[in-house]
Amino acid sequence: MNVLSEERAAFLAKDFQRGFIDHCGFRAVRVEHGRFESEVIVEERHRQQDGFIHAGVTATMADHTAGYAAFTTVDPGFQILTVEFKINFLRPAFGRALRCSARVIRGGSRIIVAESEVFDIREPEGEPDTVSKAMVTLMAVRREKLSPPTRRAARGVPKKRPGFRRGPGS
Repeated sequence: MNVLSEERAAFLAKDFQRGFIDHCGFRAVRVEHGRFESEVIVEERHRQQDGFIHAGVTATMADHTAGYAAFTTVDPGFQILTVEFKINFLRPAFGRALRCSARVIRGGSRIIVAESEVFDIREPEGEPDTVSKAMVTLMAVRREKLSPPTRRAARGVPKKRPGFRRGPGS
């Protein structure tokens, strides 16, 4: 059985809630080798027009939490990228919080498969309802092989190629 160091678990828990995920309000609640759990306290911004929790919140939570379950199984020099995911929405969520539990079901040196379940927490003492299940395929890539996009690429501006002309007057 593989054991995740306390230092690595603390790093991943903190790293989990950066950027867009911090904006969403997701927080790590449990980190173990091959497993990751997260939670969000539902606010009005998480709801869609009919008062249910938006499916995009649920899908983002399922994907991101599965990614961090995968992170617990690789060396720190690797990044995890989602290759594909499929989600089944089983019932609408409308509670006070969502909790996601993800686990790696097939580890690998390059391709990792994880599954996530998202639960609707409606009552403080009640049993949570399963609202979605996701299957997520992820890829482990050495950090040095990834380079962040340049500002030019992020804006969608094509690279100039020497000797290439678009037409008259270019």
